[in-house]
Amino acid sequence: MGPQEPPLPWGHPGQRRGTNQGHRDRGWPCHPLLPSYHLSPRQVNPKYEGTFVFPNDFPALQPDAPEPDDSDHSLFRAAPARGLCKVMCFHPWSDLTLPLMSLPEIRAVIDAWAELATELGASYPWVQIFENKGAMMGCSNPHPHCQVWASSFLPNEARLEDQSQRQHLSQHGVPMLLEYAEQEARRKERLVVENADWLVVVPYWATWPYETLLLPRRHVCRLQDLSDNEKDSLASIMQRLLIKYDNLFEVSFPYSMGWHGAPTGSYLEEDCRHWQLHAHYYPPLLRSATVRKFMVGYEMLAQAQRDLTPEQAAERLRSLPEVHYKKRAE
Repeated sequence: MGPQEPPLPWGHPGQRRGTNQGHRDRGWPCHPLLPSYHLSPRQVNPKYEGTFVFPNDFPALQPDAPEPDDSDHSLFRAAPARGLCKVMCFHPWSDLTLPLMSLPEIRAVIDAWAELATELGASYPWVQIFENKGAMMGCSNPHPHCQVWASSFLPNEARLEDQSQRQHLSQHGVPMLLEYAEQEARRKERLVVENADWLVVVPYWATWPYETLLLPRRHVCRLQDLSDNEKDSLASIMQRLLIKYDNLFEVSFPYSMGWHGAPTGSYLEEDCRHWQLHAHYYPPLLRSATVRKFMVGYEMLAQAQRDLTPEQAAERLRSLPEVHYKKRAE
């Protein structure tokens, strides 16, 4: 038996991605999210070529969750939590994260997000789209993907955002995050990237070292309300931000991100003008690819502490190149 052929470099056209055997031929691990992957003799993934959505095998929410037993004390109250959990693969290639995807491929992800938000939002009041990227953020499967959980209730973070935005509109007559985006666009000291429709800032209240907030410039309540042009420019600004993240420590940058927009379900018939669509990015890295920020001790028991100011973090991200470090030699 002759010597094993060395793996081809990243991006080489001869790489055989998308099949179990192609990965085995190159000595790469085979993941259950790959196209045509044989989960069992009777269960095979479709040979998908774009995004791929399927039910989570281990859902945290189920549509038929039972009613909890009645409590005998007011300190021990419970309510049913029902819903659906789905997984969405961004791309058939397991080594292609969002910052390395093309703009049309990222746009396809955005379209799929909007479709899921519309589909699940017809029945459920909250649809949480989120991505946990990297093992550091608890991602057990390296194939780039996100999750979508639809719930029969507003989670804590959504309820707090609903209350604060409603109060601001009542007191000031303008949606809070729309006003905030206008202020940040004018001041520019915490601005990371911007285009005609969107801006990304390290928020004034940031607690994670390189936390960012992605905001539309016009008043938009939900992801599915975006125009085609806004979806195109969203793909562009996401790519620019995520390239900067990867370039910061020249590593596939870990983070948890998620979209927040106006509630759906029965809320579709209510006035939700106080809401402004936005996305949160929470990366853990602090000083290098291996040194992370921990929310422990004083942070857990008292209040979050910053290791650098939002202005310092924004300046460092802003100054990074927008060509991915893996592609600089191309």
